[in-house]
Amino acid sequence: MTKGEERRAPRPTIVDVAAAAGVSKSLVSLALRGEHGVSEATSARILAAAERLGYRSNMLARGLVQGRTMLLGVLLTDLANPYHTEVVSGVEESAEERGFTVLLAHGRRDRSRLTRQLDALLQLNVDGVVVVSSWLEPEVLAAAARRVPVVMVGRPEAFAPGVDTVANDDRAGAEAAVRHLADLGHERIAHLAGTGRPASRARAAGYRETMRALGLAGRTAVHGVGDPVRGRDRAAAALLGEGHTAVFAVNDLAALAVLDRAHEAGRAAPGGVSVVGYDNTSLAETVRPRLTSVDQPRLVMGRLATGLLLERMGGRTGERHEVLTPSLVVRGSTAAPPRGTTG
Repeated sequence: MTKGEERRAPRPTIVDVAAAAGVSKSLVSLALRGEHGVSEATSARILAAAERLGYRSNMLARGLVQGRTMLLGVLLTDLANPYHTEVVSGVEESAEERGFTVLLAHGRRDRSRLTRQLDALLQLNVDGVVVVSSWLEPEVLAAAARRVPVVMVGRPEAFAPGVDTVANDDRAGAEAAVRHLADLGHERIAHLAGTGRPASRARAAGYRETMRALGLAGRTAVHGVGDPVRGRDRAAAALLGEGHTAVFAVNDLAALAVLDRAHEAGRAAPGGVSVVGYDNTSLAETVRPRLTSVDQPRLVMGRLATGLLLERMGGRTGERHEVLTPSLVVRGSTAAPPRGTTG
């Protein structure tokens, strides 16, 4: 037999494992699924035979028989954003504890690609989908939810029928950030806003409402980033050029742009300018000074999303919309305004 013929040799099947272990196919199936009805000795013999033959069960084929593939799909907008990846980590942890495997699909900040990737996950017969994105239209999510359970992590434009959601209270998070800066003595507090998605709009609204409640409405300043990458630096530079002593940024990535620009301008935080981010991602602990940030409990949100999927699989039909209260984590990027300023 040639090497090419060896490579083309058929994969071992459950029948081969049964023959090698000297048992029936049904016993092999029970043992490989870890179910009752097989003695420890027989199970050990079956598993040893499967390992010796290099047998790997076909999960999709088994799913056609059992009506469940034990696969969960996770669709996210931006793999480069640590907030998204940390939510996914929560989904993965919870899913694996329950015996599920997670398939990850990346939308690359492209709405049409997100829709195609969602369809690809559904074609793989996943048992449910967690969507870490607010970019999909409600009708697209609703159509998917008619096929499998769907949970969206984030603030939607509008609730889609049959789709559960997990989000944080963006207005409350913005209020905590602004009040922290005001308590330090800042009055010239600016907001580096996002690209206009629902969560960023809610954070901007919370900023404005809190500034008004503090009697600082006349000092409100909002700059949108526009382009999510190049726009951050431009908006950060514009804010610092206006002489604000503090900046509340829509997320940690935007806050890092402010820190970087402030350092270049000789106004390094916190002495030159105070900066608060949002999401409390791993970035907040790795930069210097460490970033004060509003904490969305990303791992908790991911685990909660998995739990909601399993409830749907268990027969729940009513929608659930979970809103978690964020908290502010104070670190070294915020302090009292520089001397000689009015705050």
